[in-house]
Amino acid sequence: MSVILQVEHTTLYRYARPVSFGEHRVMFRPRSGYDVQVLDLSLQVSPDADIRWVQDVFSNAVTLVTPRFPADNLELVAKFRIEHFGASSIESPLAPHAEIYPFAYSGEERIDLGGFLVPQHGDPDGRVAAWANMFIPSIGDIATRRMLTDITSTIKIDFAYVSRDTEGTQTPTQTLSLRAGSCRDFALLMIEAVRRLGFAARFVSGYIYDPAVDGMQTGVVGGGATHAWVEVYVPGAGWLTFDPTNTIYGGTDLIRVAVTRDAFQAAPVQGSFTGRVGDYLGMDIHVKVNRLSDVVVPGT
Repeated sequence: MSVILQVEHTTLYRYARPVSFGEHRVMFRPRSGYDVQVLDLSLQVSPDADIRWVQDVFSNAVTLVTPRFPADNLELVAKFRIEHFGASSIESPLAPHAEIYPFAYSGEERIDLGGFLVPQHGDPDGRVAAWANMFIPSIGDIATRRMLTDITSTIKIDFAYVSRDTEGTQTPTQTLSLRAGSCRDFALLMIEAVRRLGFAARFVSGYIYDPAVDGMQTGVVGGGATHAWVEVYVPGAGWLTFDPTNTIYGGTDLIRVAVTRDAFQAAPVQGSFTGRVGDYLGMDIHVKVNRLSDVVVPGT
C-alpha cells in the first residue's frame, strides 16, 4: 500500500523598504525513486521572477529564482503531491559481511562514497569520537543494524528537542554540551559519530508528515517546518534511513528532498538582496503536510 501526500511550503522574507534581489537557490522538489513518485508540483514567486532548474553535485533538483523587480517582500510558495511507497531500514537485508560491526567497504565503494566517509567537523577534545565509541561493546560483537538503531534511539532519549528558526546548525560538540538541539543538529551529530565509526553517512533534508495535522494523535516532532535526518550506507541494503529526532527508520512519513555531504549544503532557500543596513526585517516559514489518501495495490 502507498499513500498520497501533499506539501505546501511558504517562505516569506520581509524588508523595511523595497530592495533588489539576487539569485535565490531553492530546493523543494522531492527526489524521485523506487519509494517516491512526484505527481505534480509548482513554485509561485512574488514579485515575478525568472526561474530555471539545475541539478547540483549530489543530483538534487535545484530551482534558481531571480526576482525581476524590487519589493519589500519576497514570497516563495512551493506545492507538490507525491505517491510514497515507503521503505523500511529495519527490514532491508544486509550483505552477509556487513551484518556484524565492524565491516569493510570494498575499494570501489570507498571511491564512490568519498566525502560521505570523512568527518566534516573538528573534534579537538575527542568528545564526538568518545561518544560514538560508547556504542562499541567491550566484549563480543554487535549487529550493524543494532548499533545504528542504538545511536538513533539514544539521541531521541538523551537529548531534548528544541525548535529553532535561526539559520545554521550547531556543531556536534555544541550539541553534546547542550544535550539539546533541533532535528538538523541531531542529524549532524549522528552523521559525524557514525563516520568516526567507519560508516558512510549523508545529511538528508525534506519534510515529515505529522498525523496531528489531520486530527490524529501523534508523538512526532519537527512538523510545520522542514525536517532533517540521516542516511547510512550499508552494503546489501544501500542507503538506510535513520531519524534520530523521532526514531523513524523509513516508511511513508519522511519525504526526502536533498541529500548532501554536510548540513549547510541542504538549505531550502539561499539568496541575496541589495539594500541598506537594517532593511532586512525577518523571515517567516510555514510548512503543511497532509495525507490525502491511501492507495491499495490490487492483489495485496
